[in-house]
Amino acid sequence: MQSLKSNALEPTRSELAALSRGRAIVRMLPIYGLPILTVVLIGFFSYLLPDSFPTAINARSILSDKSIIALLALAAMVPMMAGRIDLTIGFGIVMWHILAISLQVQYNFPWPLACLIVVLCAGTAGLINGLLVEVAQIDSFIATLGTGTILYALALWHTGGRQVIGELPPGFVEINGLTILGVPIPAVYVLVLAVALWITTERMPLGRHIYAIGANEKAAALNGIPVRAYVIGVFVASGLIVGFTGCVLASKLQIGQANVGLDYLLPALVGTFLGSTTIRLGRVNVWGTIVGVLILAVGISGIQQLGGAFFVEPLFNGITLLIAIALAGFAQRRRSVTTRKPSITGLEPTRHSDMRSGGPSAFAEASADKSGPPAGTNSERDDEDGEVSPAT
Repeated sequence: MQSLKSNALEPTRSELAALSRGRAIVRMLPIYGLPILTVVLIGFFSYLLPDSFPTAINARSILSDKSIIALLALAAMVPMMAGRIDLTIGFGIVMWHILAISLQVQYNFPWPLACLIVVLCAGTAGLINGLLVEVAQIDSFIATLGTGTILYALALWHTGGRQVIGELPPGFVEINGLTILGVPIPAVYVLVLAVALWITTERMPLGRHIYAIGANEKAAALNGIPVRAYVIGVFVASGLIVGFTGCVLASKLQIGQANVGLDYLLPALVGTFLGSTTIRLGRVNVWGTIVGVLILAVGISGIQQLGGAFFVEPLFNGITLLIAIALAGFAQRRRSVTTRKPSITGLEPTRHSDMRSGGPSAFAEASADKSGPPAGTNSERDDEDGEVSPAT
C-alpha cells in the first residue's frame, strides 16, 4: 500500500532553454538552495565563533556524531523512493545495537559473527515489513510503527531495563574508533554507502524502476515492473542498512541501553524529507539526503556553541521538518499548476521522464489511473520523475 508519491519537479532542458539566463538561474536556485544555505551557515557560524567552529576538531566531531543519523537517513530514503515509509529505523537500532553487544558479552560470540547475525536479523525484520505492506496490504506507516514497537519491546525485555555492559574486543571497538587520513571511519561508511546508493538509484535500471513505482505504482505494474518484489526488496535493504548502523552505534557507545536510539528517528526523517527539497527537487535522493543531514548538523552545532539550551536540538529538528515538508508541497502545487494547463487540443499534457538504462518505455498507457499522474519518456529529461508528497 503506497504511503508517499515520488514525482520529480526539476526543470527539463527544454524549459531552461526557453528562459533567459537570469530567469534560468532563478529557476534553478530552489534546486541548489539548500547546499548554498549550508555554505552560508558555515560562513555565518565561522564568523561568530572563529575560535571554535571553523576548526578540524569541530569538523571531526560533526562527522563522527552525525554519521549515525546520516546512515539512518539513507536507510529511510530507500523505501521512500518506492512511496513507502519505514519507521523501524528508529526502533530497530535500539534492538540491534543491544543485540550486537549482548551476543559478545553474554554469549561469547566472536564480534564478526555477532555483527553478521545482527545484520541478518535486521534484514529479516525488513522482510517482515515488506510482507506486511505488500502481501497483507497494511499501510507502511502503520506496519512499520507496529513492528518497530515490537522490536523496542523486545529490547526492553532482553535488557530488563538495565544496561548491557562488558569487555568488548578491540576489533569491534575500532568499527567506530578508526580514522582514515584524519576522517572518522563512520563518515567513510556514509560516503561509501552514499556512492553505492547513488550509482544504484541514478545509473541503474533498478533504481529507476523503484522511482517509477513511487511515481505511479499501477503504471509501473502495467509496464512489467514486479512491484511486489521491488517493494519487499527496499524494506529488506533498509533493514540491512539499519542493522549495520546498529553495529556502528554499539561500537561507539560500548554499552547497550534501550533508551538510546529513538532520538535518532526524527533527525533521520528530517534529513530525508529535507533532502527531497534539493538536488532532485521534489523526490528523495542520495545527495539531497546528505545535504539535509549536513545542514541539520551545522545548524545544531552552531546554535549549541552559541549557548543554546538543551532543548534546542529537538526544537530545531521539528521546525526544520515542518519547513521541509511545506516547501516540498509548495513546489509540487506550483509545478502541478504549470503542467496541468490544457494544450491546444484540449488535452492535458503528459508528464515525461527519461527512462534510460532499461527503464519502462511508456507510462502513458496508464493515463486512466486516477491515483497519480501518468509517466512517460522524454529524452530531454535527465532522470525520471520522483517526488515525495502525501499520497492521495
